Amino acid sequence: MYVQVDVKPSSGSMVEIELVATNTGSNLALHWGALQPGRSEWVVPPAGIRLPEGTIRTPDDAALRTPFKNSGSNSTLKIEIDNQGLESIEFVIVDEAQNKWFKNNGQNFQVHMRPPAGHHHQGQQHSATAGSIGRKNRDVMQLLSKNASTNDQVNKAAEATPSKCTVLDLFIKSLQEKHGSQVLCKKVFKLGEKEILALMSQVQGSTKVHLATDHVEPLILHWALAQKPGEWKAPPPGIVPAGSTLLEIACESPFSDAELNGLHYQVLEIELDDDSYKGMPFVLRSNQTWIKNSTSDFYLDFSRRTAKSSEGTSDDSKGTAKALLERIADLEEDAQRSLMHRFNIAADLVDQAKDAGQLGLAGLLVWMKFMATRQLIWNKNYNVKPREISQAQDRFTDNLQSLYKMYPQHREMLRMIMYTVGRGGQGDVGQRIRDEILVIQRNNNCMGGMMEEWHQKLHNNTSPDDVVICQALMDYMNSDLDIKVYWDTLNKNGITKERLLSYDHPIHSEPNLKSEQKEGLLHDLTNYMRSLKAVHSGADLESAIGTCTGYTSESQGFMVGVEVNPVKGLPSGFPELLKFVLDHIEDKSVESLVEGLLEARAALRPLLLSSTERLKDLIFLDIALDSTVRTAIERSFENLNNASSEKIMYFISLVVENLALSTDDNENLLCCLKGWNHALEMSKHSDDQWALYAKAFLDRTRLALATKGEEYHDILQPSAEYLGSLLGIEQWTVNIFTEEIIRSGSAASLSLLLNRLDPVLRNVANLGSWQIISPVDVAGYVVVVDQLLTVQHKSYDKPTILVVEGVKGEEEIPDGVVAVLTPDMPDVLSHVSVRARNSKVLFATCFDPKILSELEQNEGKVLSLKPASVDISYREIPESELLVSSSIDTVDGQKAPSLSLAKKQFLGKYAISAEEFSDEMVGAKSRNIAYLNGKVPSWVSVPTSVALPFGTFETVLSDKINKEVSQKVKILTEKLDQGELGALSEIRNVLLNLTAPTYLVSELKEKMQSSGMPWPGDEGEQRWEQAWTAIKKVLASKWNERAYLSTRKVKLDHSNLSMAVLVQQIVSADYAFVIHTTNPSSGERSEIYAEVVKGLGETLVGAYPGRAMSFVCSKNNLESPKVLGYPSKPIGLFIQKSIIFRSDSNGEDLEGYAGAGLYDSVPMDKEEQVVLDYTTDPLVTDCSFRTSTLSSIARAGYDIEQLYGGSPQDIEGVVKDGKIYIVQTRPQIGGEELEVDELLDLQQLRRHILDHLRVYLVVVGVVVEVRRDGCVVGDTTHAAAAPLDCSPNIPILSSPAAARLGSHPAAALGGEAGCESSSRDAVH
Repeated sequence: MYVQVDVKPSSGSMVEIELVATNTGSNLALHWGALQPGRSEWVVPPAGIRLPEGTIRTPDDAALRTPFKNSGSNSTLKIEIDNQGLESIEFVIVDEAQNKWFKNNGQNFQVHMRPPAGHHHQGQQHSATAGSIGRKNRDVMQLLSKNASTNDQVNKAAEATPSKCTVLDLFIKSLQEKHGSQVLCKKVFKLGEKEILALMSQVQGSTKVHLATDHVEPLILHWALAQKPGEWKAPPPGIVPAGSTLLEIACESPFSDAELNGLHYQVLEIELDDDSYKGMPFVLRSNQTWIKNSTSDFYLDFSRRTAKSSEGTSDDSKGTAKALLERIADLEEDAQRSLMHRFNIAADLVDQAKDAGQLGLAGLLVWMKFMATRQLIWNKNYNVKPREISQAQDRFTDNLQSLYKMYPQHREMLRMIMYTVGRGGQGDVGQRIRDEILVIQRNNNCMGGMMEEWHQKLHNNTSPDDVVICQALMDYMNSDLDIKVYWDTLNKNGITKERLLSYDHPIHSEPNLKSEQKEGLLHDLTNYMRSLKAVHSGADLESAIGTCTGYTSESQGFMVGVEVNPVKGLPSGFPELLKFVLDHIEDKSVESLVEGLLEARAALRPLLLSSTERLKDLIFLDIALDSTVRTAIERSFENLNNASSEKIMYFISLVVENLALSTDDNENLLCCLKGWNHALEMSKHSDDQWALYAKAFLDRTRLALATKGEEYHDILQPSAEYLGSLLGIEQWTVNIFTEEIIRSGSAASLSLLLNRLDPVLRNVANLGSWQIISPVDVAGYVVVVDQLLTVQHKSYDKPTILVVEGVKGEEEIPDGVVAVLTPDMPDVLSHVSVRARNSKVLFATCFDPKILSELEQNEGKVLSLKPASVDISYREIPESELLVSSSIDTVDGQKAPSLSLAKKQFLGKYAISAEEFSDEMVGAKSRNIAYLNGKVPSWVSVPTSVALPFGTFETVLSDKINKEVSQKVKILTEKLDQGELGALSEIRNVLLNLTAPTYLVSELKEKMQSSGMPWPGDEGEQRWEQAWTAIKKVLASKWNERAYLSTRKVKLDHSNLSMAVLVQQIVSADYAFVIHTTNPSSGERSEIYAEVVKGLGETLVGAYPGRAMSFVCSKNNLESPKVLGYPSKPIGLFIQKSIIFRSDSNGEDLEGYAGAGLYDSVPMDKEEQVVLDYTTDPLVTDCSFRTSTLSSIARAGYDIEQLYGGSPQDIEGVVKDGKIYIVQTRPQIGGEELEVDELLDLQQLRRHILDHLRVYLVVVGVVVEVRRDGCVVGDTTHAAAAPLDCSPNIPILSSPAAARLGSHPAAALGGEAGCESSSRDAVH
């Protein structure tokens, strides 16, 4: 039902209010009154009102009741008011036939009759879904939860607080470690508060049975051997322990006292004589008291072998609470006896799980999930009363409730465990299952057949299957006794005929009921379902609401005398809100229902965060509300097929909110929610950027889902695999365990909605199906891989197109790869993107899963790929067409010269100022910064810099105070030379033990202070140690895996790599940016491309997920930047006043080798990670601020390019309080996109010049030579301009390439590396 309210002026001061209710019944009435300004009491009947026909006063004289008039499927009502003293009317709507009251979230609806003073209007229109709740206008961030720990913190905590070892744990350990025993099988049995361990081991061909117990009183083992189940056979005399007494079919052996680590225990050892025995039955005797396993014998099953990993020789248990999982496996046989046993065992294990941290709770969840999905036996040869099951559930969930109160960081995991377990309850909650089935049978005369068989099952081993059976019976009767419907409901919920027959009390028969029994049975089974769900269902909404809001039984024979009191302290209007939800639970249009569910969850949240009485009931209610949101959203998918983009975005916002309410660390999701709300407003106001903006939040939301999925996989999957192997769970079930956990939550629904919206947004924003990062026409064999990281150092022997699921941004492109296609979204200026462009590899992100799937299906085939601006066309070609292009460096039959590094020498200084930077002392990073200082425009700043020059590291390492470190590094380097790559991390760790010589400290202090930089040591010795540690990390990064393998790949001598350290004061950035002054994607030289992130630039140049804001700007119109994409990075890095130490090696800008970004830059202080809220970021929301900031960034890039004679630059910088700071610049590799014929021409020109020309620069007393290999020799820091001296014997070439070089032919001499950058202005 939908209600529309129109308020419009009539003649004079008359106001007319018209209400129209659509899709209604025939008995609606308006329960209403009027309000005066500043008053809350209704005026009844108000003067000046023409009361509509049929209006009556209510018996208490407090309101009016007016019937609606029916008109087809609509109902209408009109009220005329001529009284300026009235401000508004308030009302609720009543369905008098069903006694239903429709309210506004528990409050009255209110309609204002006149606008505020000073506002003119032609009429007002209000609309709402009938009974639709009005969402409270709360700040989204009120839903914030930041309790979760990272996986590393969780694992460290688990390692730091291991569960306390029992004497039985120590006993097993001693067997394995001291005696070398292999444990073949083991089992732990409960002896009240104590335990007995029985295990079989093997050592040096001898097989033994060991029994150990922490029981205090002396024990006698009454035992036998069995060659088949149930057999008691006396053991041979030769194997009985000393002091034993042989009986007819058994043997009695006394335990001996022992001690381990001060802990007392009793032990007994039996050596077996052959391997034909299947097991050992036994009981215990203490004095004259016999001790049994509940009512059965104890039994050690020799055939049930323990997984090898329990021997400590396997990594199967890595990433798990191993001891807990093995204990669960030991107790599983007992747990299979009944659900009562299982839940009691689980309750006993809660403390051990808690001690193991999140991994312990993950183990409990995996075990309970295996149970809930029927992978484990629920009942075997044991009759148990329903009330005993519900009491065991109650005990287990009470323990979980206690953890929920004490450990907020584990609430998400605890909710998931409780979801798999029914609510349970003390007293007669479970007993009603047993009693009420008798009432049903008696009332409806169905005492035999299937109903009697079900009755016997219910009496002795009720389970969650009974909820399904009850539903199947109800569906069967509602279908006019169609037996096919009965089986469809069972099978759809995982219950087959074989399962029905497998119960201890099997159900053989089908229902065979009569039509005259239908009405009574439906009535009674509907009531009975409440009892079943109260025990077995953790996510049933109706029973969860009833438990929290209270109810009194009214159905004779059912819930007799049961009265459940409401939970105290429920929010005002909360019961009415829950009633609204139940009234609309079956609505076809689910929007109002979902709004109501979410409003209920938001209202419930404060109670869930406190130590509320009956917290468990509220948790189960929240779980049920969450589950109902998911099922409602899934029900709406068909209706959304032709929905508008706004409608889909609104549903996405609802599901994101639901997911946030179920997540411990939900700040990122809440920022996504705010983004979706903002995108909706932009769309409603026809903002031309709405689709581009929404696409960024779609990408961020997808990233949040992927991150959550990875987190679940890391925490849960190892436990599923290890426990699954211990319990013999089918492998296919184990393989999809985490996937099924995700599918059962809101994340799966959200993913489907995002997939629906994505193509719409791409179409509106003209984004196409691809983002082309490196456009190259290629052909090759298709190979599908999961992660680029896993194949980055592989060499493919033929041209290969990689279709890759995951690309982080810092990987290398493998040899032989001609294309990388991925759904992942690395930044256009990320390391891997730059690598792809440098290597002329096609690199692109595909946004369309269908296209990506088609490409994957072509694995092994040869495809030709041709990129356009926003698309890639491809076709299959025969292998004969596959042509491998030769490298440009093989022109004229010559191979490119191999790369080499000249080892840098220590020139006697441990620290130098920027004025001393030279080619022999620092790398291009430092020299370029020094060159820019004083040359950039006044509105651009360059940070003050000093450096630790080349050779400093080697000199410090050779100092006698670091002799031990030096020796270790030498040994590890020899290992590395022999191919042991594990030595890399060892070298880095060893180097962190370097001690700084006093002369290094004093020189660095003097240079920093004289340059105006703060000296860390002035703040205390600890601050200097922080700085020195950061310096050592930079120096040690020479041995990081990526850098080492990269140099080896191009055959560079790693020992010749020298590392200088550039020291700069950190600018506490508002934004960081990277500029390429030639568009790297298109090669357009007239266009600047840049990416911007909030905070420090590490999230841009490092492997941080998400996209930066990207824009282009024409060099001819720097005032009009064009945004290509809004940011989707969830994390920003921020730091206060600090120092950063930047790597500056002699290999980072070597020609033909893109070494930039391989080595580390390390700040002295740790950056703060902040979850970014772009809805409050002016760069995103303020068009004027955005244009001004991006324009300034583009202008800075253009001006710096001009300082280098128009040579394309790769520039990094930051923005602080509107001011631009440049922190480094280097030549843009691949920036000059010349045509092939021009490249050939340039190659010839280059060789021609180097073969015939020696170029000299006049430099303040120093001669600088450009060698035949194009490298500059000498110090060019202070180079003065000198004309190029060309001999008349050397012909001057006239060519397109030469013309392109303009006034800077030095670009033809050596590229950007090896040649001093600042010398370019000296050559003309």
